[in-house]
Amino acid sequence: MSEEKLMSKKKPTFPVCPALDAYLDQYSRKIEIPIFYEDLLRFAGSVVVYDDRGEDTLWIRVYYSDTERREIDESLKKVYSILHSDGSDHTFQYLNVDAVDYCTFGNSKPFRIKVRNILNDNFTYFYVKKADASRIYGLELEHLLSPYNLNFLVYGNTLIEEHIAGIPGDVFIKEMLPDCSASEKAQLAKEFVKFNERCMIRLLGDMRSYNYVIVPMHDFDHVVYKIRAIDFDQQCYEGKLKIYRPQFFKENNPMVGLVRDRLLRDSVDQYKVEERSFVAKRILSSQRRIGKLISIAKSDTISTPENVEQLKSDIYQLTHDVHFKKCRCMGDILEVALDFVKRNYEDVSMKQIIEKRIRI
Repeated sequence: MSEEKLMSKKKPTFPVCPALDAYLDQYSRKIEIPIFYEDLLRFAGSVVVYDDRGEDTLWIRVYYSDTERREIDESLKKVYSILHSDGSDHTFQYLNVDAVDYCTFGNSKPFRIKVRNILNDNFTYFYVKKADASRIYGLELEHLLSPYNLNFLVYGNTLIEEHIAGIPGDVFIKEMLPDCSASEKAQLAKEFVKFNERCMIRLLGDMRSYNYVIVPMHDFDHVVYKIRAIDFDQQCYEGKLKIYRPQFFKENNPMVGLVRDRLLRDSVDQYKVEERSFVAKRILSSQRRIGKLISIAKSDTISTPENVEQLKSDIYQLTHDVHFKKCRCMGDILEVALDFVKRNYEDVSMKQIIEKRIRI
């Protein structure tokens, strides 16, 4: 399927509504920062950033006038300290802002900041982006419903995101997947099934291979691979259900091939149930916070009426749950989708208890 037929036109940026702003403040996501996205746009010039093979990375390295550079560097060090530490300036003398890169590709047009500790040359990245309600809902849902915690800050129209380390999916598929062993390919297939299911459940769209990373973890005598989303721009926006299922993007065809070649149908079903059960447990453990976030999304505008109508119709065709037909907005659809997962998990668990398949 071609990308043009699958994706709609470019998604607009949605403002942060007062209720979402209050939520972010309550859960320590809203913190005053000394620099805004627009401040970084005042660069004096730029050069193209190439990778080790001399190919254009679609990032440009920007530079500022001497007077502005000093102020910007100090502000970025402050942001780093707020994001990763206690916000104090006692470590500033050991920090250096090595690079400020700007990406003109994609919706968010982010700045990538490289901060290095001059004592030991350890470095890390963080990102400065325009605050977009869709992305904020996506980040918060990833934090609450996935196996991974996310650190981000919002202030005014600026979003600060920590860097998610890993091998870009497109790079891994092209350069590393062919050399993986049979057992590693089977393990990657399992993780892709779970990742695919998780994205569909919480309505995170556009997970093409360059929007997630592969994270290798060494465990005793083998490598375990995990898949993490890194782009949350398409949270609860598009109308086609397929956009929320990574398996339908042509960029992911090699991963889909792994699933087809390495897993039996029963195994695929097993891994889907495992992921749904995990998400259901996360919903139950964070029910109050998730409920508050969804309540805000229900009163917010994060998509178009046409997309809402199409998505609720597509999901009804898949689940035959009449509750989806009554949805009026993306927040409603998300609420019913998570409730559907939670309700089925609880029903199955109770049935197992009644039939004495599990002990309590």
